[in-house]
Amino acid sequence: MGGKPVSTYGKLPELNAKAPDFVLTDVDMKDQSLDSYKGKFVILNIFPSVDTGVCSASVRRFNEDASKLPGAVVLCISKDLPFAQKRFCGAEGIKNVVMLSDFRSDFGKIYGVELTDSAMKGLLSRAVVVIDPAGKIVYEEQVSDISHEPNYEAAIKAVKM
Repeated sequence: MGGKPVSTYGKLPELNAKAPDFVLTDVDMKDQSLDSYKGKFVILNIFPSVDTGVCSASVRRFNEDASKLPGAVVLCISKDLPFAQKRFCGAEGIKNVVMLSDFRSDFGKIYGVELTDSAMKGLLSRAVVVIDPAGKIVYEEQVSDISHEPNYEAAIKAVKM
């Protein structure tokens, strides 16, 4: 972060592995699992907080891209409370992605993205994971610096394969 090393709980699940299931909370306070999206390509856009510039930019970008990806869904995942996620989407006109909160689950540990040190300890790092319709991980990226945006084009390419 800002050129200084930070640690995460673990590593992202391996390519070609079955994606671990999870339960996260949507903006209406309902549980959503990976199984809810079975049979679709799923892009996990994982980030610390929608209230930061790079994080909100990633949600906006994936919102644009999602409208051009039939048969795919983009899940935007952070530790933000569902109320904040809903407020952000309403203010920004975000309608093509699903906002999910990790505020009461162990997703960050299961996917190895929870930060374990720094001022942002407990939040999620910035990463993208693409899961194919069979539930297998076909693309993953843990950004080299949390202040960097992910490689959108590579994630979208993984869906179009």
